[in-house]
Amino acid sequence: MAITIPVWKKAPFIRFLVPLIAGIILQWNFQWPSKILLGVFTFSIILLSVSFLLTSYRRYKLAFVNGAAVFIIFFSLGSLITWYKDIRHNSSSYGNHYKGGDEVVAILREPIVEKANSYKAIATIRAVGRNNKFIATEGDAILYIQKDADVSHLDYGSQIIFSTPLQEVRNAGNPGGFDYKRYCLFQGITHQAFLKKEFIVLDKKKPSLPGRLLFPIRKKVLTTLRRNIPGEKELGLAEALLIGYKDDLDKNLVQSYTNTGVVHIIAISGLHLGLIYWLLVQVLKPFRRKKVSRWLNPGIIISGLWLFSLLAGGQPSVLRSALMFSCIVLAESLSRKTSIYNTLAFSAFALLCINPYWLWDVGFQLSYVAVLSIVIFTKPIYNLFFIKNRILDLIWKLNSVSIAAQLLTTPFCIYHFHQFPNFFLLTNFVAVPLSSVIVLGEIFLCGVSLIPFLALLAGKIISWLIWVMNSYIERIESLPASLWSGMQINVVQAALLIIVVIGFGYWLLEKQKTGAIVAVAAVLFFTGLRSFSFYQVYRQQKLVVYNIPKYKAIDIINGRHYFFIGDSDIQADDFVRNFHLKPSRILHRIEPAEKSENYQRQENMVSYQGKNILSIEETKQFISLENKIPVDLLIISNNPKLYFNKLSKTFSVKQVVFDASCPAWKINYWKKDCDSLHIPYHDVNEKGAFVMNMN
Repeated sequence: MAITIPVWKKAPFIRFLVPLIAGIILQWNFQWPSKILLGVFTFSIILLSVSFLLTSYRRYKLAFVNGAAVFIIFFSLGSLITWYKDIRHNSSSYGNHYKGGDEVVAILREPIVEKANSYKAIATIRAVGRNNKFIATEGDAILYIQKDADVSHLDYGSQIIFSTPLQEVRNAGNPGGFDYKRYCLFQGITHQAFLKKEFIVLDKKKPSLPGRLLFPIRKKVLTTLRRNIPGEKELGLAEALLIGYKDDLDKNLVQSYTNTGVVHIIAISGLHLGLIYWLLVQVLKPFRRKKVSRWLNPGIIISGLWLFSLLAGGQPSVLRSALMFSCIVLAESLSRKTSIYNTLAFSAFALLCINPYWLWDVGFQLSYVAVLSIVIFTKPIYNLFFIKNRILDLIWKLNSVSIAAQLLTTPFCIYHFHQFPNFFLLTNFVAVPLSSVIVLGEIFLCGVSLIPFLALLAGKIISWLIWVMNSYIERIESLPASLWSGMQINVVQAALLIIVVIGFGYWLLEKQKTGAIVAVAAVLFFTGLRSFSFYQVYRQQKLVVYNIPKYKAIDIINGRHYFFIGDSDIQADDFVRNFHLKPSRILHRIEPAEKSENYQRQENMVSYQGKNILSIEETKQFISLENKIPVDLLIISNNPKLYFNKLSKTFSVKQVVFDASCPAWKINYWKKDCDSLHIPYHDVNEKGAFVMNMN
C-alpha cells in the first residue's frame, strides 16, 4: 500500500512561507510599530533557543511550543521586512524633509519615455534644499516633462535640479477604481512633478552599475527590432515578447489578448525563461562530457537566465521563474532530485524577503498559481483520455496544460479582471507555441543583426508570424460569447472558489470524501454570499460624481440600472470609459436604464427619490425668492460665473460638489463662499469621487 506524503512534508519551506505571508498582510493593514515587532521577533528567537537546551523528552512534549515559536519568528520577520520596505518609515525619505518651494536634485532612473502629451521618467530624489543648504534624501518620484521642452540631453543617469512643487500621488477615488497611490507606494514612489522648462541639467551623470550594463544592451536590442521588423502593432508586440518593453504596445491589441485569455504570453514569465533555459542547455550540450563543464555549464545557464530576467525589467513573474530554474539547475548539478512544491515555496519566500509588496502584484500571484495548478492538475486531466494517435495525443496534452492552468487562476482572474475568456483553449493552443517560435526568431534576429540582409529577412518573417497571431486572436475575440464579462466577486468569494477547486481536486486525486464535503460546503457558502450581495444590489439607490480630469460624469443608480449625466465625449473615449467608469459599474453590477421615468428632469434640476439635485455648468442669473427652492445636492461643473451669495437667495443648498471639470483656482474662491455661508462642500479633485446614498 502506497503511503501518501502530505505536501507540507514534501515542501518544508511552506511552513516558513505561510507565516511570512501572514505577517506581510497583517503588517500592511494594521501598521504595527517596529519596536513591538522587534520585541516579538527577539522573544520568539530566545524561546526557540531555550527549547534546544531541554532534554529530548521535554522537547518532544513541548513540540507545539517550538512550532509556535517558528511561526512567530517568520510572522514577525514578514512584518519587519514590510515595515522597513515602506519608504514612509525611512528617515532619509524626501517626503519627510521636502517643503513646497524647495529645490530638488533628481537622478533619472531610466531613459525617458515619450507619452501622448508629455515625457515621463522615474527619478530618484537625491537631495532637497533651501537657501543653498541641501539634505541627502532617498525615494523615487514620477517626473512628467512638457512636450516642447528640450530633452535631448536627458538620459538614464542624468541629474537635474528644479523647484517645481512636488505633488503627492493621489487616487481618483472612483468606486472600484485602481489603487494607483498604493501601486506607486509599493515601488517607493510618493510624489510626482510636472516640469515645463524650468529645470537645469547638470553635466555629470550618475548612472548605477546595473543600469550602465543593462540599458545599453536593452537599447541595442530595441534598435535591432525597430530597424528590421515592419508594422507598428507587430513591432510593439515583438518588443514586449522579447524583453518586456511595453511602451509601444497597441492598447486595443492588449485588450484583445486579455479578452481571449492569452495576455500571459505578453508578460515575460516562465514560458520565456523556459525557452532561454532550453536554448542554453542545447548550446552547452556538446560540452557536457568535459569535467570542467560540471560547474561551468550551470554557472553559464544561471548567469544567462538572470541576465535575461534583469534585461526584461526584473518583474516578479520573471524573477520567480529565474529563481526556480536556478534551483533546478543547481539540483541537477548536485545530482539531487528537487520537489517542485519546495522550489516554488523557496522562490516565493526569497522574493518576498527582497520585496514583500510583490505579494500584491497580479503577475506574481498568477505566476505562482498557474505553475502550481499545472503541477497539480495536468497529469490527472491528461489521464482522463487515452489517445493512440500521436498528433491528437499531442493536441490533448497541450490542452490539458491549458485547462490545468485555468483551474486555480480563474478565481484570481475573475477577482482582478472581472471576466472569463470562454475560448481560452482555442487561443492558447495557437498563441503559446507560435509565440515561442517568435521569441526564438527574435533571438536569432539579434544574433545575425550584423548581417543586414539576413536580419531584414528574419524581421519580415517575424512580423508576418506576429500578424498571423494577432489576426487569429482578434478573430477569436470577435466570435459571439467569446468573453464572459462584468463578473464581480470580493476577496472572501474568491477564496471560496479556490477552496472549491482544491476540495474537488483533492477528492478526485486522493479519493478522499473530505475534499468533496469541503468543496460542497464552500459552494453553498459562496452561493449564499452571492445571493445576499445581489439582494443588496437590487435595493441600492446612489448618486456618483466621478473624478475624471476635465470631464463631467455622474451616474444616478437605481437597483441594477443607471442613468448617466455628463459629457458625451466620455462615451467615445474607450480609455476614459474603461478606466474610470467601467470599474464602478462592475462593482455596482449596473447596466444602462432603458427608461428614465424615475428621474424627473427640468432644465438643470433632477428630482429622484424625493431629493433635488441641481447641476450648474454655465453662467446663470438668479432671482430672490421668499420661499427658496430646496436643493439637496448642488453639482458645479466647468467654469461658470457663479456667486454663492446670489445663488443662496434662490436656492437653499445642503451640499455642494465641485466636479473634476472645474478649474482649481476657481474652486478656491467658491470654497471661501461656502465657508462663509456654512455650506458643506466636496472637491472630487482632492477627496476623490462623491458617493451619495439615496435610500
